[in-house]
Amino acid sequence: MRNEEVVIGGLPVEIIRKSNLKNLYIRVKPPEGNVTVSTPMDVKKEDIELFVLKKLPEITKIRDRMLAQERQSKREYVSGESHYLWGKPYRLQVVYEGTKRNIIKTPTKIIMTVPEGTDSDSREVLMTEWYRQELRRVLDSVILRCEKKTGVHAEEYRIKNMKTRWGTCNIDKRRIWINLQLAKKPMECLDYVVIHELVHLLEKNHTHRFHALVEEFCPTWREAKKMLNTMPLDYLEKGEADTDDEETDIERYL
Repeated sequence: MRNEEVVIGGLPVEIIRKSNLKNLYIRVKPPEGNVTVSTPMDVKKEDIELFVLKKLPEITKIRDRMLAQERQSKREYVSGESHYLWGKPYRLQVVYEGTKRNIIKTPTKIIMTVPEGTDSDSREVLMTEWYRQELRRVLDSVILRCEKKTGVHAEEYRIKNMKTRWGTCNIDKRRIWINLQLAKKPMECLDYVVIHELVHLLEKNHTHRFHALVEEFCPTWREAKKMLNTMPLDYLEKGEADTDDEETDIERYL
């Protein structure tokens, strides 16, 4: 792998050459909107520049939206913070007592009980695992519904706490990864992402046929995508992004 920094159309672009690639892929990374191009080793620099220039309006649109979208401040997992579950905000209440760690939800609050002296990192781990349980609780029924709609079956679904993607699909292994953060979004967003990834098993790339199939199986996808694009995102530190060896397709949901 070999990296190179260039400026194309006034934008700094990092070119990443990889021996195992057959196509060129553009990524716009949050939170700063940094642009990278992953390319096979033998593609000429001028061809890469032409590819980026053709995609420049789309890249600019994504960067502008990414930079404008609200992000939550860094969470400390203390009483008074707002945390989302299935699109609804809840006020966090932390109770320090006993020796057990657990979380319960009321109509307006998420109540976290932990031993006295539990640090913020441990509280974050507890909250993350609680979100994982909430997502797992509904995921099987969502998968069943979406696979019935599409007539497509994935061999495996996994949950991962991703920073920059709502879902990914390994087409060869028929494995779909679902972002843990979807537990914080309205349920229809989870349906949309599952259907989107399942459609990749019918049509690998984002062709006209791909989008037509998503439209057929999920007529409300535009509303779901709008929610993903407008609701506050989690805090993301500068330079923090996902790397996923499973990824076979790059999708800009954000």
